[in-house]
Amino acid sequence: MDFLGIDVGKSDLHAVLLQGDHASAKSVPNSVSGIKQLSTWIRNRKAEHVHACLESTGGWSEAVALVLHEAGYVVSIVNPSRIKAFAQSEMLRTKTDAVDAALIARFCRLHKPDAWVPPTPEAQALQSLVRRYQSLLEMRTEEQNRLGGPMLTPSVRTLLEANIEHLTNELGRIDREINQLFESHPPLRKQRDLLTSIPGIGETTAARILGEMPNIAEFRDVKAVAAFAGLSPRHYQSGSIRRSSSLAKTGNGKLRSSLYFPAISALRFNPIIKNLGKRLGERGKAKMSIIAAAMRKLLILAYGVLKSGQPFDPAYTAS
Repeated sequence: MDFLGIDVGKSDLHAVLLQGDHASAKSVPNSVSGIKQLSTWIRNRKAEHVHACLESTGGWSEAVALVLHEAGYVVSIVNPSRIKAFAQSEMLRTKTDAVDAALIARFCRLHKPDAWVPPTPEAQALQSLVRRYQSLLEMRTEEQNRLGGPMLTPSVRTLLEANIEHLTNELGRIDREINQLFESHPPLRKQRDLLTSIPGIGETTAARILGEMPNIAEFRDVKAVAAFAGLSPRHYQSGSIRRSSSLAKTGNGKLRSSLYFPAISALRFNPIIKNLGKRLGERGKAKMSIIAAAMRKLLILAYGVLKSGQPFDPAYTAS
């Protein structure tokens, strides 16, 4: 087995292929033609059985991973925190794209991480729509904030109002496309219905969870799910020095942010999370720590209903 490490950037891909004691390096543009060049380069190295590893960087990694998977290679998408920890274990001080690619290849050879399973075409479409919806929502919020700014001329106000109206219409259109996607794919719709059975998760949040974690039910355990979203607690204790626990925040930021307001709602209306919040409050935990714990628990509940195929049952979950 040969091992391929790829450092994925917005503009370029830097790859290192380990074949026994020999290492080959290649850099290509991060584009359709560049990924084809990379595939040709791998074939020219006479590498047939390849295990490729990439860090999880959202859509940039997934596009490359899909091409490599379709070429018949084993592909793993790894949490960046694991690669960072591996670099620290090697006491690596130099950081360049080529060095990072070689590091990822060595990590792949040593740890042989689980193979990535590509999402279905409808799940890929959902992810694309959900991410575009979120981008437009952020744009609209920025424009609304500008509209409330001082010393706006009438012409600028008119332009801002027109853009806000346009963005609102686009959000409505994408929302309808998302709903149509669910209606056209019963398995996807069933997953959404399972998620919305959890108090605190509405249809929008369900779509974002499924878009960002299309294979959530295939994670090996709740710790892996929490780590993917960057919701694992990070503890610090060295001798007599203790610091407050915080979130690792090394996972999928889009997924993490999508759980913030649902967690606040769940602290009021979801019996499991409401009790969790009460216990943490009685222990003197800060408000943000309680919300973070609620976000993690909400994602764990989502994992549970999708894994079991059964809707939320507070009595069962509490047992």
